[in-house]
Amino acid sequence: MKAKETRETILAFGHENILAIHPSTLMFTKDQHLSKTGDCIVAVAADKAALNLNSTFKEALRKPNAKLTVNIEADGLKAQINAEGSHKLILTHPRDLVIRKSDYISDRTLAIGADTSSADLPRALVEKLRNPKQKIIVELIAYS
Repeated sequence: MKAKETRETILAFGHENILAIHPSTLMFTKDQHLSKTGDCIVAVAADKAALNLNSTFKEALRKPNAKLTVNIEADGLKAQINAEGSHKLILTHPRDLVIRKSDYISDRTLAIGADTSSADLPRALVEKLRNPKQKIIVELIAYS
C-alpha cells in the first residue's frame, strides 16, 4: 500500500546571527530576532510554528511508522532532511518547530530520528540563511 502524503509549506527568513552548528537539532522560529546562543536555528520570522500546522498534517505525523521529509530552499540552494513522526508528538508550541536526531519530544518537536541537524547543512546554504533579506521556503511532507 502506498503511503499517503500530507504537506505543509512554511515561509521564513534568514538572520545574520544564524550559526547552524548544533549537532543534534534544527529549528525554525516565528521569532524575528536571534542571538548567537540559538545555534540550532536556521530560519526566523516563520509564518507557522507547531501550533499552526493543520490538524490533518499533525495526525499524519502521529501515525505508526510516519516519516517526514523536510526540504529547505534559499536562493536556489536546497537541503533535504529525513526524519520520523511519533504517536507521542504534541505539536502545540506557539513559536517554534524543532527537528531532532534524538527521540526527545516536547511541545515544539516536529520530528525525531532525523538524519540531519543544523550542523550537517551544506555551508553554502547556511551562508544564504545568514542574509536577513533571504526568503526561505520550508516544505514539510509527511508520509503515513
